[in-house]
Amino acid sequence: MSQQAPVLDKKHFESDQQVRWCPGCGDYAILASMLKVFAEMGVDREKIAIVSGIGCAARFPYYVNTYGFHTIHGRAPAIATGLKIARPDLHVWVVGGDGDLLSIGGNHFLHALRRNVTIKILCFDNRIYGLTKGQTSPTSEVGKVTKTTPLGSLDRPVNPISLALASEATFVARTADTWGNHFREVMLAAAAHEGSAFVQILQNCVVFNEDSWEPVVGRDRREENALFLENGKPLRFGRNKDKGIRIRGSDPEVVTVGEGGVAEGDLAVHDEKDESLAYLLSRLEPPRFPMPVGIFRRVGGLVALEKGIASQREEATRKKGKGDVMKLIHSGELWTVKR
Repeated sequence: MSQQAPVLDKKHFESDQQVRWCPGCGDYAILASMLKVFAEMGVDREKIAIVSGIGCAARFPYYVNTYGFHTIHGRAPAIATGLKIARPDLHVWVVGGDGDLLSIGGNHFLHALRRNVTIKILCFDNRIYGLTKGQTSPTSEVGKVTKTTPLGSLDRPVNPISLALASEATFVARTADTWGNHFREVMLAAAAHEGSAFVQILQNCVVFNEDSWEPVVGRDRREENALFLENGKPLRFGRNKDKGIRIRGSDPEVVTVGEGGVAEGDLAVHDEKDESLAYLLSRLEPPRFPMPVGIFRRVGGLVALEKGIASQREEATRKKGKGDVMKLIHSGELWTVKR
């Protein structure tokens, strides 16, 4: 008699730890939505592992009743890679902030993505260092006034979506902390993807960077400043869905359907497999353009790292037999050092 899959709900994944973030922090909304996502995945908690680095977001594993690993600053993607290779049966998620993943962790971030290992990297992006009390982060905008940049930051910000695409991630997306349904759809798509997945989460920091993403995520401004991507659909936005993105050559422009002879057929159509289009979209941002949100790139058919390594291991075992660590250590050229 076959066993039925367990019926899971949000409470199944809640831990017994008291959740402690600043009141109003976007992390609360992300946690609540992710608990629902884990339940909807239909995978029991013993098959999920969450790996985090250092920062406000890094507390996440404590608040979810799954396996968790609170690692060191910036190294979560590397440790998650090793975990997925050793235990390919686990669903491995990486949680980090914009500072943790894109500053000290930038090297590990890009290599985890290019290797196409099946881990899901979530970047909680509030454009500030929160845990260390409000310094500029890699995603802080030019001119940002903080304790470390009292005259305004001169650094150009990292574009997380562009960086992920340049790192050859096979799934790249963007959503926001308070967008419950959109957040859930993006995360479930990431969970189902075989290969590297990256999701930038636009998040609010009520203490050190209040309303940083308000022009995009705010309820009153979202329709005019956010472009919701749908595969195979024209790039339309606006309160009346009458605006869109037209691309002439390699130059995007905002147009209004029905004005100046512009028809819906003139608008660019989103294609998740088109890497060039994904990169072009990643460069759009207010005030000149709406900010694209949703899935920028999703391609399959490429061998995931953990499956490639397993295949090599099986081939080596077939040719040379089962390995013996001690025999390997004592093989080859050896020297005896005499006193």
